[in-house]
Amino acid sequence: MTRIVLASTSPYRRELLQRLRLPFDVLAPRVDEAALPAEAPRTTALRLARAKAEEVAARAADAIVIGSDQVADVGGTALSKPGSHEAALEQLERMQGRTIVFHTALAVFDAARGNALVDCVPTSVRFRRLSRVALETYLRAEQPYDCAGAAKIEGLGIALVEAVESDDPTALIGLPLIRLTAMLEELGVRVLAR
Repeated sequence: MTRIVLASTSPYRRELLQRLRLPFDVLAPRVDEAALPAEAPRTTALRLARAKAEEVAARAADAIVIGSDQVADVGGTALSKPGSHEAALEQLERMQGRTIVFHTALAVFDAARGNALVDCVPTSVRFRRLSRVALETYLRAEQPYDCAGAAKIEGLGIALVEAVESDDPTALIGLPLIRLTAMLEELGVRVLAR
C-alpha cells in the first residue's frame, strides 16, 4: 500500500483527510508562510501548498505527500490567520457585507515517481452585516484565531454568512476533498477500491 503523508499541522485538515478512510501519517512542514510583497492571494496559496508538499516530500521520499494552504482574498488583499482576538475582530468587521474569496490550494506529490499535481479551489463567501456585539459573541464562542479571515464556517461561523459558492464544500474548511480524491486517483490511489 502506498504511504500517504499530510504535510500540515492543521487539525481541520487532519479531520477532513480522515473522512477518506485512508491510513496516513502527519509531518509538520518547515515552511515560512509569509506572503511575498505584492503577491496575489491565490498565488500565495498555491506557492505555500506546493512548498509544504515539497519540503515534506524531501523527508518522506517513499510517500504521496499532500500539502494545502488557504488564503482569504478581500478585493485582492490577503487575510491570513488573525492570531488574536483584536485582529480577528478587525478582519470580521472588514468582511461585513462583502463577498470574500477563500483560495484553498492543494499540492499532491508522488515523491517516489516525481509526479506533482497542484490546483486551487476557490470558495466565494458573502458575509452578513452584523453588530459588533454579535461579532464579539461569535469570537468568544469559537475563538477562530487559527482560521483565515477568522471565519470558522463549520461551527458558529455559519451565522456570519449569507451565501457560499464552491465546487467543493470541504474547500472552505481547508482541504478540498473532491479535488484531492481525483488527484489521488490520478496517482493510482483508489479511495473506494479496497
